[in-house]
Amino acid sequence: MAMQANEIEDLIRAGFPDAKITITDLAGDGNHYAAEVVDESFRNQNRVQQQRAVYAALKGKMDGANGELHALALTTKAPE
Repeated sequence: MAMQANEIEDLIRAGFPDAKITITDLAGDGNHYAAEVVDESFRNQNRVQQQRAVYAALKGKMDGANGELHALALTTKAPE
């Protein structure tokens, strides 16, 4: 079952309540999304640490072939 953009945002928002989050459905199919997450907690973290934190917020929705979210192009950064 595919996820909706608002479901992805809700999961990320639960982990990053003050973040600026933009979700884009890349293919219009509910399976291939891009997410940009801008949050102060990312300051002084490298990109891998930032992205691991966001994936953790997704609570396993991308895990394996049975995951509900199949593709997520993720951009993370601290606010400028």
